Amino acid sequence: VQLQASGGGLVQAGGSLRLTCTASGGTFDFPLGWFRQAPGRNREFLAAISWTGKSTYYADSVKGRFTISRDNAKNSVYLQMDSLNPEDTAVYYCAADPAGAWFERDQYNYWGQGTLVTVSS
Repeated sequence: VQLQASGGGLVQAGGSLRLTCTASGGTFDFPLGWFRQAPGRNREFLAAISWTGKSTYYADSVKGRFTISRDNAKNSVYLQMDSLNPEDTAVYYCAADPAGAWFERDQYNYWGQGTLVTVSS
């Protein structure tokens, strides 16, 4: 499975961005997650969604501001990010098919290449 993330860019504080991750080369019937990594920091879990889309899980740091969703017909998962602040600046990654806990990065079998989000103050 190959994952391609897109939608990053430069946004002012308080603004919004929508990230997209599209899968190819395999099935799409697995949970998907979003992570981010800021310079000098570990890769951080943000959100995950079941393959049906009926279950979602969020890190406390983004709950209420970020929304994960998916469109299985398009093999795509999305991350709507609102009320962005400079602390959200990072490279954002999508990941697929966790073997265990959705919030643990080491459980994911597939990763996208990352898309950079920069939030200016």
